Amino acid sequence: MMVTLNDFGPEVRAEVKQVRETVAILHEQLLKWNLVVWTAGNVSQRLRSADLMVIKPSGVRYEYLTPQSMVVTDLDGNVVDGSEAPSSDTASHAYIYRNMPDVYGVVHTHSTYATAWAATGKNIPCALTMMGDEFGGPVPVGPFRLIGSEAIGKGVVDTLKQYPKSPAVLMQNHGPFTIGKDAESAVKAAAMTEEVAHTVWAAEQLGDVIEIPQADIDKLNDRYQNVYGQH
Repeated sequence: MMVTLNDFGPEVRAEVKQVRETVAILHEQLLKWNLVVWTAGNVSQRLRSADLMVIKPSGVRYEYLTPQSMVVTDLDGNVVDGSEAPSSDTASHAYIYRNMPDVYGVVHTHSTYATAWAATGKNIPCALTMMGDEFGGPVPVGPFRLIGSEAIGKGVVDTLKQYPKSPAVLMQNHGPFTIGKDAESAVKAAAMTEEVAHTVWAAEQLGDVIEIPQADIDKLNDRYQNVYGQH
């Protein structure tokens, strides 16, 4: 039997409403930071009250997105609520959530410089202190996988097992996927990924970049994750 949102209690329905609003606003941030064009890219957030997620509808232009147009699916990618078809990356987002239980936000973009690195199949080397802060090392490249199944999600998960401090993977020939404790954190990681991709590319035009020793990267990452900011 098909499960619908009406099969869930008021707590879940209230969270769905809130997460739809959050995810719709965060898609505006992808435009603000020049991370997407036309209909490419997507944001999702997993619920805390049920094994559900909210994700962008497929092929809908960003200026037409509303909270109600966001699609609710289960963690197998089956639609639970929404009048639109969900993103073509839904199965991969769902795979990430099923296999990374601490992740509650996933973002995919085709941002220019990060995607250029993905096209080369090269990690972005950790040559900036902000990379040590945010990524704990290089931004890794994941394997080439075709769109439309959970294969991309599996590639993301398998790559992050090798780079457990990184919130970003550059899927080869495709583009970046980022994760976070919520969708906003994943959007931040996407913006940071594009920023360091651009800066390190520019540095390489001047000569060989100077990579930071791992011991110093670890100190930078620990300070940024545990001391920096308001607590």
